[in-house]
Amino acid sequence: MRIDNLRTGRAPVPPMPPLDELEATHRELMLALEQLDQLVRGVERDGSTAPLRAIARSVVRFFAEVGHHHHTEEERHVFPDLLASGDVDLIQHVHRLQQDHGWLEEDWREIGPQVDALAQGIGGVDFDTLRQAVEVFSLLYREHIALEESLIYPEARRLAKLEREQAQIRAAATSSS
Repeated sequence: MRIDNLRTGRAPVPPMPPLDELEATHRELMLALEQLDQLVRGVERDGSTAPLRAIARSVVRFFAEVGHHHHTEEERHVFPDLLASGDVDLIQHVHRLQQDHGWLEEDWREIGPQVDALAQGIGGVDFDTLRQAVEVFSLLYREHIALEESLIYPEARRLAKLEREQAQIRAAATSSS
C-alpha cells in the first residue's frame, strides 16, 4: 500500500485560526522589511548583483501576494468586532490601523516599481528617494505591527472568547428549556 493512500483517509486539519495566521504573517513581514533594508544598502554599496536581484524579486513577490491580502483579512476578521465594541479608545486605534493600511498600500505603490526595477537589473533608481521611502514604509509597518500585537490582537482574542462563552451560555439555556 502506498503511503499516499494512507494519508487520503485522514480527516482534514482545521485551518489555522485567523489571528494566529495574521501573527505568522507579521513575522514574515518583519523579515521582508529586513530584506528590503538589506537590498537598498546592498545595491548602493555593491550595485546590482545576482543575489541582490534575487532578494528584490522575493520582496516584490511577497508584498504583491501577501501585503494587501493581509490587510484585507484584518479588515474582515479582526476589526469589525473591535469597531462594534463601543470602546472609544479601541475604535480610535482601529481607525488609525485602517488609515495605516491605506498609507502602506500607497507607499508600496511608490516603492514596488523601483524594487521591481532592481529585481530586473534595470538602472535609473534614485537611491536617495528609495532609501527615504523604504525608511518611512518600514517604520510605519513596524509601528503598525506593534500596535496590532500589543493591543488589537489581544483585545480581539478577548472579545472572541467572551462571545464564545456567551454563545455557550445561550446554548445551555436553550437546551435546558
